[in-house]
Amino acid sequence: MGSSSATSNRLLLSKIATSEGHGENSPYFDGWKAYDRNPFHPTKNPEGVIQMGLAENQLSFDLIEDWIKKNPKASICTPEGVEEFKNVAIFQDYHGFPEFRKAVAMFMSKARGGRVTFDPNRVVMSGGATGANELVMFCLADPGDAFLVPSPYYPAFYRDLGWRTGVQIVPVDCDSSNNFQITKEALAAAYEKAQKNNINVKGLIITNPSNPLGTTLDRDTLESLVEFINQKNIHLVCDEIYAATVFSSPTFTCISEVIQNMNCNPNFIHIV
Repeated sequence: MGSSSATSNRLLLSKIATSEGHGENSPYFDGWKAYDRNPFHPTKNPEGVIQMGLAENQLSFDLIEDWIKKNPKASICTPEGVEEFKNVAIFQDYHGFPEFRKAVAMFMSKARGGRVTFDPNRVVMSGGATGANELVMFCLADPGDAFLVPSPYYPAFYRDLGWRTGVQIVPVDCDSSNNFQITKEALAAAYEKAQKNNINVKGLIITNPSNPLGTTLDRDTLESLVEFINQKNIHLVCDEIYAATVFSSPTFTCISEVIQNMNCNPNFIHIV
């Protein structure tokens, strides 16, 4: 049972994401692991492993911290921030500085009226929404795979989602007669068209608030999208980059609010 589930999960990610070629199975990282298990300390652990494979001079940290305390106006750090100096002066976690991720999680909750909370450990930083969307594509899809995108959509998605990843965009045709609502019929038609053309659909990506319409999706629509991806066993990517710029009614509804009361796998839902 566990093996079948693991195989299924691997199929829902890209070959890049599930590859063993991530670089950690190397002599360099063997040294890292040995250092993490048994780090050298001049008095507490003189027989420990010395880290000599990293261009970080931590021997001068005490001198720098002392200088910052004495020269706060000449430093980018405030006296209160000295205790964080060691964390920001070294190479950062690939997911982002933990304190920064915590602050972002709190801001995301605040921007959504405090109706939902976010786990900082599930936040990954990137160089803007464009980089985040491309990163998600690399993780979820292989070249030739596709994502459904309701129309009208951000025209640069062709570049952002597919230029380097090889991912295709399959439009979900929405109509002005109903204010471009995303209907179950339109989703099904786009999915079936892709299937007939032997295109492997890995997910659905939406912008909420919408770019270019500036409209927001209501709870019923979001619930129908979650039901659709559950049925098709595909991912849902919600680009909510404009969530903090909704200033009038109706109230913005985040996908995280919706799935709290739904039977779904949250690992299939990704927020940008």
